[in-house]
Amino acid sequence: MAAEWEGKSRGTLLGYKIYIFFLRTFGISAAYFLLRIVICYYVLFSPKSNRDTYTYFRKRQGYSSWKSIVNVYKSYFTFGKTLTDKVAISTGLRDRFTYTHDGIEHIDRLLKENQGGILISGHVGNFEISHYFLEDRYSISNISMVTTMAEHQNIQEYMEGISEEAHLKFIVVKEDMSHIFEIHKAIDEGGLVVFTGDRYMPGSKTLSENFMGKEAQFPMGPYLLASRLNMPVLFVYFMKGPKRHYNLYARTAQFKARDAQGLLKEYTQSMEWILKKYPFQWFNYFDFWDDRKEA
Repeated sequence: MAAEWEGKSRGTLLGYKIYIFFLRTFGISAAYFLLRIVICYYVLFSPKSNRDTYTYFRKRQGYSSWKSIVNVYKSYFTFGKTLTDKVAISTGLRDRFTYTHDGIEHIDRLLKENQGGILISGHVGNFEISHYFLEDRYSISNISMVTTMAEHQNIQEYMEGISEEAHLKFIVVKEDMSHIFEIHKAIDEGGLVVFTGDRYMPGSKTLSENFMGKEAQFPMGPYLLASRLNMPVLFVYFMKGPKRHYNLYARTAQFKARDAQGLLKEYTQSMEWILKKYPFQWFNYFDFWDDRKEA
């Protein structure tokens, strides 16, 4: 795999507890300020991630060397703010945030038709918190998210203990492949199933496609499943805007039945579009394009 990514984020349970205590005691703005100090630590002690993120800005976005160096810090800071927002929103501070939408009528249509559908997002923005906003509009029990749930177990249990009840359903990927039956069941019942289409686990099957000027590997599963089922597919993103604002985007895929490669190509083009609008919100901090091999 083009990565050292092992399915787990960095950080310790104690670190999470201290930061969340600071957030809940002093507020979101104070947490953002503290985050600037925390990010300095990651810049100093994450050489591989720094190099991969620098390469993304330099080679994929085409920025100058100096601008790419500065943007490494900006990217980490943006990512830290999305994590802060996730904690704040999931622990009762949803009313401190606003959002707008572009293309939400496509989601409306799928839920109204009650025929099922597939949503494909990525490790950009903060789609995992979108359900706290969409609950104002839908019954979120009709939407399921496929996840590896690969966070550190103690951190995951702690977050579940302090978060409000989530109405979004999670389908956990399992080695015995039983999650496939859960996915089909959700779709058969007229629900929408959300996949992240840009990251795969070691040993899984992949498809290759040109992405931002170079070939990269993507998980085969979402594209193969969607193309074989011939289901409606939307590309969806929930991107952080200025201050405490988010923007939801939904776009309809126009692929042919049983054409997984064609669907993947549409997805990469869609991701390129969103990353041109939000270049700091590419949160795959590993050697996504295998650039180190060339070096």
